[in-house]
Amino acid sequence: MRGKLLDLVLVLGGLVMIAPLVWLVVNALSEPINAFQLPPQWIPNPPTLQNFHQVPGLIPFARMAWNSLQIAVLTTAGALFTSAMAAYAFNRLRFPGRDQIFSVLLAALVVPVQLTVVPIFIMMRWLHLVDTTVAIWLPALVNVFGIFFLRQYISSIPRELDEAAIMDGAGHFWILFRVILPLARPGLTALGIFVFEASWNNFFWPYIFLSTPEKMTLPVGLVSLQGAVGGGPAVVLFAAITLVVLPILILFLIFQRSFIASIATTGLRA
Repeated sequence: MRGKLLDLVLVLGGLVMIAPLVWLVVNALSEPINAFQLPPQWIPNPPTLQNFHQVPGLIPFARMAWNSLQIAVLTTAGALFTSAMAAYAFNRLRFPGRDQIFSVLLAALVVPVQLTVVPIFIMMRWLHLVDTTVAIWLPALVNVFGIFFLRQYISSIPRELDEAAIMDGAGHFWILFRVILPLARPGLTALGIFVFEASWNNFFWPYIFLSTPEKMTLPVGLVSLQGAVGGGPAVVLFAAITLVVLPILILFLIFQRSFIASIATTGLRA
């Protein structure tokens, strides 16, 4: 009885969480006159794709999508590489000040990103990278949360595997890329989803560093689109938001098994 009650609570909670997303898609597929009805309708009647066709005419959606994808891919690949290297060092290697340095990194997690924008902007200006996409993904290559996350995941991998590889003459790079990372694939997948989603949805950083319209990303484009449709139907904006949300949703659905597996095993020691 208790198990069925818990299942019911989880189902209700899931419905509450997914309801805004469904409402967004329904209104994106609805005629302007049929949107925002009370009580809300959950099936568009009649459905239309006209709202999606209007989006490219208001903003350069394809160009902004390419910019967002380029930045997100570079950020994700770079953050995974640096996080894996640092996590291995903090978990498997012993060097003076290791624990102290790791504590300082953890303390950086509580520092709001808004406090770092001024010194980073000065650095990017000194490097002549302002108004370039490099200024967006370069500072994101070091991900403190990623280092912490992978360090905890690597802790669950038996050290006996490292010792066996060392006996065969393997070095640290061989152990990391041929032993640790293949076993840490679920954790890498989960971290990749986190980093990609954060970069894809990032508004603050592109808004500060980019000024050329051709280099804008989708979140910045949505804000400009909101102003463009200020006197028009809001369903066009909903259609654009749907196009932005769908890639992240599809990415999660594809890798959800690895995501759940990584969360379930992070921090557990074998």
